[in-house]
Amino acid sequence: MFLSRFRALTACAVLIALTGTAEAVPQVELQRLTWTEIRDALNAGYNTIIVPVGGTEQSGPYIAVGKHNVRAQALADRIAHQLGNTLVAPVIAYVPEGSTSPRTSHMRFPGTISVTPAVFDGLLKSAAESFRVQGFRIVAFIGDHGGYRAEMCKTAAQINQSWSGTGAHAACINSYYTVIAGAYDDALRQKGLEAAVGTHADLSDTSLMLAIDPSMVRTTALRNAPKPTTTDGVYGGDPRGATAELGEIGVDMQVKAAVEEIRALQHP
Repeated sequence: MFLSRFRALTACAVLIALTGTAEAVPQVELQRLTWTEIRDALNAGYNTIIVPVGGTEQSGPYIAVGKHNVRAQALADRIAHQLGNTLVAPVIAYVPEGSTSPRTSHMRFPGTISVTPAVFDGLLKSAAESFRVQGFRIVAFIGDHGGYRAEMCKTAAQINQSWSGTGAHAACINSYYTVIAGAYDDALRQKGLEAAVGTHADLSDTSLMLAIDPSMVRTTALRNAPKPTTTDGVYGGDPRGATAELGEIGVDMQVKAAVEEIRALQHP
């Protein structure tokens, strides 16, 4: 335990030194580091990388279409900082969102971008292999959107199987997503908000976005609007009572659940 903490502290010191900043929190986003900084971080013990998977889709009239991408990036960064020996890959923003001909699911709304399941599968596998050959030992996928979660987890399992004997592991961090429809929704219901909880662009979804980046929510329009429906792209519930304070409850749950699951992979 002491050795693992020492390595994590050493790696933090390396990243702080390399990026030329005296900030207490090191830079964990791969895209903001140079290749030499990444090399030295790997040598210092940064052997885990989180691959945040978002998605570009409609989320009703009051949340911007990049919701999943912004949330996945912010939460992956928080998770990485808590783990202490982890970097964060660029967000995967292009995911299966429905058919384009005919237009189905979220593709029925402007702003949504969809790729085929085969393209998605190939993208995840290629990204993971890129990280493995560089020296990362754990590639952890976190998915912010339920529509592709089963496919993502299936692909992660296939990657992990193909890496047997290499010392590297790929994993789908399931609890990052399932805690929202589980413990978080339960917490909202216990506050008497059961009628406002739905499945998409609802009170839960909007509150989480307000907690991460309120600029992504059209708050004034939301507060003055009639209750939106499925025609508006809101599935169940009522987002009008959403607050950042309610969202922080879910954010904390997501980060805690993911940290625990990834730590178990790091220290089996």
